[in-house]
Amino acid sequence: MKKKIELYTIGFAQKKAQDFFEILKQNNIKTLIDIRQSNTNIYAGFTIRDNLRYFLQEICQIEYVENKLFAPTREIRNCFHKDHNWENYSKAYIKLIKERKAVDSLSEQLLDKAVLLCSEPGAEFCHRRLAAEQIAKYYSNVKIIHL
Repeated sequence: MKKKIELYTIGFAQKKAQDFFEILKQNNIKTLIDIRQSNTNIYAGFTIRDNLRYFLQEICQIEYVENKLFAPTREIRNCFHKDHNWENYSKAYIKLIKERKAVDSLSEQLLDKAVLLCSEPGAEFCHRRLAAEQIAKYYSNVKIIHL
């Protein structure tokens, strides 16, 4: 029987840095996989790519991995911001990551105790949930936990 893989997701919006890093530590996260398209934006504060890489290592001993194969395109995001049609967004996003073969870029070893990062405070209407679900379809032994 295959070992169960725990794959987490988290958004940083509406979280203080202290809360964000404490959540990661409490859940024994080993790797943070950044699936944002814009991870150098100054509005991201403590989650700007280079800052985040440093903070994760120094505060939590967590490895930082960037994987833009899972990032939605600007076009897909802009369409959603215009029409707020989650079904269309989901279909376009899933099609995109399948075309990019994004899941193939991951290994079971990397995924275990990893967390997918995006900005949205909740996972319900965020691409990180869709990404996690596609990963779980590929690797049947994945349990998804939204933080």
